[in-house]
Amino acid sequence: MEIVDRKENSLLSRIEIRFQLRHEQSATPSRSNLRSKVASLEPGSSASNVIVKDVNTRFGQPLTTGLAFIYDSPEAMQIEPQYILDRHGVAAEEEDAPAEQAPAEVADVAPPAEIETEDDVSGGEE
Repeated sequence: MEIVDRKENSLLSRIEIRFQLRHEQSATPSRSNLRSKVASLEPGSSASNVIVKDVNTRFGQPLTTGLAFIYDSPEAMQIEPQYILDRHGVAAEEEDAPAEQAPAEVADVAPPAEIETEDDVSGGEE
């Protein structure tokens, strides 16, 4: 695997890597395999902090290109959309939301009776 382009994005606490991988005599690598290979490119990073955003395999060629983000921490990864985190198996931080409670029982109260009068003009005509 080789790095085509590398950018440090300190505002988002990540390193953005465009990579290129030749895989002769084998299928397109899986996302988890790509995550571990990208993590090996950057010293001190782990595969759990890598998000593989874009993977493109050329038709008829054993060449895969892609974009990966290496985050500094799991907290920094929370800016990614939830479906991306789910795809990578990253557990989202639970918010301090109260546990779901069963709805309170509603007392059986009859609705107010409708009063029918002859003076009631609902159409506005008299």
